[in-house]
Amino acid sequence: MGRLNGKVAIVTGAGRGIGRATAKLFAAEGAKVAVLSLTPANVDAVVADIEAAGGTALGVVLRHQQSRSDQGGGGQGGAAYGGVDVLVNNAFDPSAPFSSIIELSVEQLQRNFEVGPIAYLRTMQACYPHLKASGEGRVVNFGSMAGVMGLVGYGPYNMAKEAVRALTRTAAREWGADKITVNNLLPLAETWGQEADVPPPTNALARFGTPEEDIAPVVLFLASKDSQFITGSSLTPDGGSIIDSGR
Repeated sequence: MGRLNGKVAIVTGAGRGIGRATAKLFAAEGAKVAVLSLTPANVDAVVADIEAAGGTALGVVLRHQQSRSDQGGGGQGGAAYGGVDVLVNNAFDPSAPFSSIIELSVEQLQRNFEVGPIAYLRTMQACYPHLKASGEGRVVNFGSMAGVMGLVGYGPYNMAKEAVRALTRTAAREWGADKITVNNLLPLAETWGQEADVPPPTNALARFGTPEEDIAPVVLFLASKDSQFITGSSLTPDGGSIIDSGR
């Protein structure tokens, strides 16, 4: 316990699933956490859970235009706590359209880029001065195995998520001199509830990961001092799905 003592962390998409699990784990490990999400009830619930467990959290409800553009809540969290040491870009708008390549329109592609790499970029830019001042800033961006594997029917999503990986690698090179590490996570996690009728994946472990036990601990690793010599990488807590992709 205490691997993030004294740190300030911003977690986008923290109202449910992986983001919620990450925010709660960060708080349990001593961080002050800004919980960002579009849904007020989810924000309130996560903040309440953290505070009930003795942690410190600030809830920030984003507007839709923030989730697609500058994610101004990142700056709000930094201002409230006087800095930012860790930024987790996990937000995703499920209303973003999916499409096959043959039917893909520029509008569909642009929408996915707005809620993905463009939003991530602007949040990173807003937090950069704080991350630099930290002296050991950490950025964790969420890509997707869907992009690596070229999942059929997910054209705009795949392209946007692969752009996130390019953003991550480029920022890792440019920000290395500022002692900021920038890494990417490609998870395979069950976030829809056990009642859903979804067949198990055909990965080596034949199961999806859980946000609490399989994904959030990897985010914690990338946010902590333990990962200080890792940057520009894509970690794959995916039960071995990456094996099938040949990458």
